[in-house]
This record gives sequence, structure tokens and C-alpha cells, in this order.
Amino acid sequence: MKTGIKYIGDQFINSLGIIMLLLVWEFAPRYGLVDRQFFPPFSQVLLYLGKLAASGVLFIHIAASLQRIFLGLVLAAIIAVPAGIILGGVFPALSRNLMRLFRLLEQVNALPLSLIFILFFGIGELVKVFIIFWSTIWPILFTTIAGVRHVDPLYINMARSLGANRLEIFSKVILPAAAPAIFTGIRSGATYAFFILIAAESMGAYYGVGRLIRSSTFGAVIVIALLGMSLNYLLHSIENSFLDWKKNLRDNDSVT
Repeated sequence: MKTGIKYIGDQFINSLGIIMLLLVWEFAPRYGLVDRQFFPPFSQVLLYLGKLAASGVLFIHIAASLQRIFLGLVLAAIIAVPAGIILGGVFPALSRNLMRLFRLLEQVNALPLSLIFILFFGIGELVKVFIIFWSTIWPILFTTIAGVRHVDPLYINMARSLGANRLEIFSKVILPAAAPAIFTGIRSGATYAFFILIAAESMGAYYGVGRLIRSSTFGAVIVIALLGMSLNYLLHSIENSFLDWKKNLRDNDSVT
């Protein structure tokens, strides 16, 4: 009983900042502290989202946005993770020489590139996925390279002394050691994807959260925030399921 009360109290304290923000959001427009026409109360925004949810339109917008984010993020991971492993593990000198070029390309905004993309492929889903892909590939690539580079050489030498071949060293030493950094990059990429989502969906999207922002800016902000938190939580859960050895290691350290 005491444990449950303590848990509720801890969660309340951790959420106190969010609660205060929502209270200010609700009462500031109602008491004229901000213009209600441009800054509606929180309950009014929720009521509008509730109507969209009841009609089913909200879920169509969400499904369209999640599909674009999924395609862009997965395509970026498929390219960036193997490239980062090869550059960081097989050709470390080449990766150092190319790093300035990668950093330069990272600074190139996806929106100007998308205009060139439109000239070749027209306005469609491909352009929106490309914008998300370009914005997410770089954090995944950089963290993968860094994760492979920083694998402790002692582990590799120990595996070699035990007779492990290159494939075994890669699959049983390098990849597991670099996996936390890779997952960190994927989570960072997902965050970038939600940042760029509105811009991507402003290019002729009929459905999507970017379309929703035209009718309710704050409603779209709430939806994006909830989707981002949910995706981040999902990626954390996937990471924990794949990297259960980290939990076991922490448990053993706490016991000792």
C-alpha cells in the first residue's frame, strides 16, 4: 500500500511541470491574459480533437503521418546503420576523412532539396518520405560510427585470443557493444522526423497532422507531442527487449 502511494506521489511530482503548464494554458485565455482567438483554452482544443476522433478523421491524419515517418525512418536506418558499421569498423580512416563532408551534408536543409526532388518526381508521397529520410539519416549514421569506434579493443582482443573469427567478433562483440549507440541514433532520428513532419506534409498532403494544423494549430501540436512520446517509448521498449543483457548487467552490479 505504501509503495503504491509513494509511486503515485513520485509520478505526480514528476508531472507537476506539465500540470502547471496545462493549468496556465486553460485559465490564461479564460481570464483575458492572452487573446482567446489566437490562444484557445486547453479544454477547447481537446474538445475539437474529440470531435475529430469521434468522426474518425483524426485517426486517418495520424495513420498518414505515421506511415510517412515509418517509411522515412526505416529507409534511413537501412542505409545508415550498415554504412556506419562499415565506415566505423572496417574503414575508420575513411570515415574520419569523410566526416567533414557528412557534417556539411547534414546542414543542408531537406526543404530546398525537396524542391529539386519535385522537379524529377513531382509532388507526392515520395517527396514527403524523402524529407523525413534526409533529416533522420545523419543522426543514425553519426551515432553508429561513434558506437563502433568506441568498442573497447580489450573485448576484441579477448575474443581473438579465444579463437573467434572476424564474423564472430562482429556479431558477438562489436555489434552488441555498438547497439546502444545505434538505438540512440534511431531515437534521435525519430525526434527529427517529428520536427520536420509539418514541413513535409505542407507539400500537398491531403491527410496528415500537417493538414490538421490548418484547422487547429494547437491540436496538431498536442497530437505530434503525444505521437513523439509514444514512438520514443516504443523504441525504448524495443531496445530493452533486444539489449536485455544491459539490464542483467545492471542487476548484477547492484547485487555486488
